[in-house]
This record gives sequence, C-alpha cells and structure tokens, in this order.
Amino acid sequence: MAPEGGLLLFRVSGIPVLLAPSWWVGSLIIVVLYTPLVERFLPGATTLTSWLLAAAFAVLLGLSVLAHELGHCLVALRLGIPVRRLRLFLLGGLSEVARTPREPRQEGLVAAAGPIVSLLLGGFCGLLMFAVPPESAAWLLIAECAVANFAVGIFNLLPGLPLDGGRLVRAGVWAATGRRERGTRAAVVGGGVVAAGLVVWALWGLAAGSEDRWLRLGVCVVTAWFVILGARSELAAETRRGWPEGVRLSELVRPVLQLPAESPVSDALAASAGRGVVLVRADGVAAGLLDETAAAQLAGTSPHAPAEMAAEPIRADTVLLSSESGEEIAERVRETAAWQFLVVDDEGRPAGVLRREDLRAALTRSRPPA
Repeated sequence: MAPEGGLLLFRVSGIPVLLAPSWWVGSLIIVVLYTPLVERFLPGATTLTSWLLAAAFAVLLGLSVLAHELGHCLVALRLGIPVRRLRLFLLGGLSEVARTPREPRQEGLVAAAGPIVSLLLGGFCGLLMFAVPPESAAWLLIAECAVANFAVGIFNLLPGLPLDGGRLVRAGVWAATGRRERGTRAAVVGGGVVAAGLVVWALWGLAAGSEDRWLRLGVCVVTAWFVILGARSELAAETRRGWPEGVRLSELVRPVLQLPAESPVSDALAASAGRGVVLVRADGVAAGLLDETAAAQLAGTSPHAPAEMAAEPIRADTVLLSSESGEEIAERVRETAAWQFLVVDDEGRPAGVLRREDLRAALTRSRPPA
C-alpha cells in the first residue's frame, strides 16, 4: 500500500521521500507551456525534440527542488531536529520536521540551507555551459538545470512565508524581539506581499505581450495560491503552538492522586473528580492514568473491577517536565495523540495532570478576536 502523501521514491538518512500526485499535474503544465519556448531557443528542433526537452526541464526542476529540500533535511538532522518526511508536490516541495526549532539560530540555519544548495548547483551548471557547444540540445539541458536551480534558490529567498526567505525573516524578528509569534506574523505579511507581486508580474507580462506570458501566468497564479495557503497555514500553526501569555503551567495542571491499581473502578472514578489519577501496582510501577470515559463504562457494568482495567498507559511522549517552556509543552500536546499528560518534576515525581481540553480552553481564551 502506498504511504499517505504520495509515492515513496526512496529514503535518505531514514527520511521517506514522497512524490505527491499533484507533482504530475505541475509537470504537465510546465511541459505544455515550455514546449513553444524550446522551439524558440532551438529553431531547428523537431516537435518531438521540443516536447522531450520540455519534459526534461520539468524533471530537472523536480530534481532541483529535491536537492533544495535535502539541504533543509540534512541541516535539520545535524541540529538534532527530526524530519518526518520530504514531499515533492505541485511546483514545490516540503520538508516536514517533527518539532519546531527551539531558537532563532536553528530556524535561520535550516531555512538558509536550501537556497544555498540551489544557488551552488545553479552556479555549477552555469559554468558547465561553457564546456559544451552553444545552442545545442546538451547546452539547453544544462542551461535548463542552471535556470531551474537559480529559480528555486532565488524564489525561495523572497521574504514571505512559507518560503525560506520568510523563515529567515521570522528568525530575524524572533531574535530581535524574543517572540517567535511576532516573527511569524511579520513573515505572513511578507507572504501576502510576495503573492501580490507574483500576480502583478504575471499581468504585466500579459499586458506587454511577453513571449513567455502564458508560462509566466500559469506558474505565477499557481505559486501565488500556494504562498497564500502556506502563509495562512503557518499562522494557524503558530496560534496552535503558542502558550497563553501570563498563564503558568501550574494554573492548568490538575492535582494528581495516586491510587492502587487494584482499587475498585467505581471508587477510582469517584476520586477522579477534578483530579488526575495515577494507578500504581503493588510493585510500585505505574499502571497508567485513569481514563474517565473507560472507567465510567466499566463501572456501569462491573463497579468492583480493578481500576487498572480502565488505565491509559503512560508513554514517554505523554510525560511532560514541569521545567519545560510553555511553547514546548503546547507543541508536545499538539503533536501527541493523547487527551491527558502526566507532568513530573525534575526528579521524576508526579506533579499533576494536564488535560488537552484545559490547554485548549486556555488557548481559546487568550486568542485575540479576529
């Protein structure tokens, strides 16, 4: 069965590289719009040659995006940031990191890696053009590779999310203000400016009768749409990962009660009102956190059954340190499939239970009106 997100091509350092179905759509658009330009660059080319060179340009653009994204991935891994997967899709790519960079420096280094790779490859191909006969098919292929890499590198340096330039803007504002969300909002505004600029440039090409006007229009409209959606997604993600200003973790954590795992489930359920319940076995090992929904169902049929039968296992990703920053805790909760989390102090002793619903309510209260 194909993995969710597209066709698995291969893995790099354990990172799956996926080809989304939309990549084929974008490549077909490029081939159709680029073929007339090939005939202009190589007047003697046959129709078949023009189509093949246009298809080669689409593939080279995809490989350029792949190299660009691999630059992000390898630097992220170097900084200790896990990467879930790399996806190539309609006219672009995305490296999905498992967690947000902890500091502006990490954000800036990961963001800059992709454009640096693209510009270096573009420069190498530009030099290679001097080693082949000009205005030949090989020369055009190398030129296409240079253009593809320069286009990917320069375009991604534009100062708006979700582009790398926007991430650099976010890192800069974050470093200057100490607030990541301020950097995100500044870079989202930049994304809107970039999208508007793309549309204006496309319309200018139409009005001026530019030879590449239809290619420019197709690419710019699709890319502007991608930028707008990406910027909105970044803003929504920033809102979700934020921590309510002025709120301490201790204000959201429910007090914790430890009960024997063999306690009657009805008694454990009664004791759980407003509290988190850690069920402990006779050997001192925690059996899990009481799942109130499961406990209520079990108590309805077997009130004297051991409470352990309604326990939710305590996993490493559901344990939070009370010393972690608010943003780290919010991100952990957002990315973990659990409804309650055990909070422990630096010595591993239970300090309380954080429920997803309590954090969500606090985020909703602190969110400014639209």
